[in-house]
Amino acid sequence: MKLLFLVLNRVEKLDDILTAFVNNNIKGATVIDSIGMARLLSSKYDDDEISFLSSLRVFLKPEREKSNVIFTVIQDSQLETAVSAIESVVGDLSKEDTGVVFSVPVDFAKGIM
Repeated sequence: MKLLFLVLNRVEKLDDILTAFVNNNIKGATVIDSIGMARLLSSKYDDDEISFLSSLRVFLKPEREKSNVIFTVIQDSQLETAVSAIESVVGDLSKEDTGVVFSVPVDFAKGIM
């Protein structure tokens, strides 16, 4: 089993992602509202207080204040399907301003899955 994480920058795509999961038999996802470190720091400090912020401001979209973290436990065999489902909604994850997906092995789980 794997624990799949998606940090979704385009929060307007959340419902479409969850629908794509259900359509591909991926169930039981949890969604958390989140904010990235650079965005949070840039809203609290001036550029001269934290030197890397000025270079990061170029990449931050001011209209986007939050993101979502979606996580779900999946079978190893579902990983490729899950990533394809995500990219069918947001596009190529290697492109800017889409999101980040990664998985970690799960060696124990108990409960409804």
